[in-house]
Amino acid sequence: MSGLYKLTIKKSAAKSLESLPAKAAKPIIEAILDLPKNPRPNGCKKLHGKLNNLYRIRIGHYRVLYLIDDTIRIIDVQDVGHRKDIYD
Repeated sequence: MSGLYKLTIKKSAAKSLESLPAKAAKPIIEAILDLPKNPRPNGCKKLHGKLNNLYRIRIGHYRVLYLIDDTIRIIDVQDVGHRKDIYD
């Protein structure tokens, strides 16, 4: 149990997730719920530039952007959205 991270989701990210079609939301939710066990899954990428310190995972055409704090073992989901809109 000590290997788990605490998962937090920003209110705006939760709203974005709720607005997605159910078919798209289900795999995204599953991927988010897996993050506390494995904060850097295969395909995860650390972002640069204005999104510095954020990580991203891809689920189809959608992206989940999140912060990892290894010292206090927290994953904070910052944003969820379609790939064409998420990086704006």
